[in-house]
Amino acid sequence: MSSPLYVKEGKAINQAKGSLLIAKGIPGVQYGEIVDVKLTNGEIRQGQAIDVSKDAIVVQVFGGVSEVDLAGCSVRYKGETLKLPVSIDILGRIFNGMGKPIDGGPEVVAEDYLNVNGEPINPAARMPPAEFIETGISSIDGLNALVRGQKLPIFSGSGLPHNQITAQILKQAAVRGASEKFVIVFGAIGVSYNDADFFIKNLGETGAMARAVAFINTASDPVIERISTPKLALTAAEYLAWNHGMHTLVILTDMTNYCEALRELSAMRDEIPSRRGYPGYMYTDLAGIYERAGRISGREGSVTIMPILTMPDDDITHPIPDLTGYITEGQIVVSRELQRKGIYPPIDVFLSLSRMMKEGIGENKTREDHNNVFMQLYAAYAEGSYLREISTIIGAEALSDRDKIYLSAADRFESEFLLQGEDERRTVEETLDIGWKLFADLPEEDLKLIREEYIKKYLPKYKDEKKV
Repeated sequence: MSSPLYVKEGKAINQAKGSLLIAKGIPGVQYGEIVDVKLTNGEIRQGQAIDVSKDAIVVQVFGGVSEVDLAGCSVRYKGETLKLPVSIDILGRIFNGMGKPIDGGPEVVAEDYLNVNGEPINPAARMPPAEFIETGISSIDGLNALVRGQKLPIFSGSGLPHNQITAQILKQAAVRGASEKFVIVFGAIGVSYNDADFFIKNLGETGAMARAVAFINTASDPVIERISTPKLALTAAEYLAWNHGMHTLVILTDMTNYCEALRELSAMRDEIPSRRGYPGYMYTDLAGIYERAGRISGREGSVTIMPILTMPDDDITHPIPDLTGYITEGQIVVSRELQRKGIYPPIDVFLSLSRMMKEGIGENKTREDHNNVFMQLYAAYAEGSYLREISTIIGAEALSDRDKIYLSAADRFESEFLLQGEDERRTVEETLDIGWKLFADLPEEDLKLIREEYIKKYLPKYKDEKKV
């Protein structure tokens, strides 16, 4: 570690702007290095070098620098990057966006100090996502299954119940197999006090906190902490996965606030903006976060990421969801139309997609008929939704008897399969059985996407015959 360098503000610092200090360039200072800023009143604030050149160093100060007296402050360069103290004792704890405990408990007795930027995974050692993670939500488990090592975002809009969906996943998610060790790492980025309180209470009241680690950054906290919060969460997840063989599910909400923080800091640095004012490096920055998900050959654990982001004006082509979609392996889209119908969770199954689903379902993972059931459900719901649109033009009485069956099936799909209570946890078997109940009302000859042996085994009328 390089020896600390002390610089007098009056001689070295040229400007204070927002949360940024612009100081004279000094040899030996590295990008990402942690800095202590000593104010004239003796208070010390931590910061980070975010731009280093021969002539100038840009320091981002946690908590802002509006009180800085350029003639009376000093800066100490510590020669190391931001690190998270880790041990198995982080389980059950709540931290802020700088990794400091905010639950009233003691400081973590560290087993190690890990760089929050993570260590790159050797591409040759990466294993493809596999094995099913059960969320207990039918529209996810049945049609857009989450798989260990996957990165699957949730796209939502302002006012939609993404917080409730997130909380439900936090308390219900599990991996199949009694011997598997499963934990959740939760990162809240720029959330309101009410939302932060909602998540903390939910984790405590449901008992989920015992197998979770939480990092909470509220909207009133410094902007720079929005940048560090997801990195801290992923560092904790990697430690639990690679050092303790645990399967970790990382839930990050709201990544839109993270990207807004990037844009704000980019504007402070007078960088040339790209699409809609966001910095041109936002894609690589998001990729640096999302690509920390995965599985490593020879190691038991895994890191799975579910980032939640709110789409401005419900625009799925907005740069944040657009770039996220390029990096991740699908998306789950929350529907405003379904919410208006009173359906929870209002997940749009036509816009949603899990590209890794087939890797994590089937015999010995979920159930042998899973793939056939999900394809037949999509087909039946698509036909029923099309007929619903047609009926608004020509009238339902103009439809054939067969068309009316599919129209009814679409309604039942929404009211029985999609509709679910916030505290209702369904196993994947229960989810698939609901699908078979819907198939019971369809003409058997129309079940062309399901193998005959599965029809004889799972269709209710054949199951009832076997019982008799």
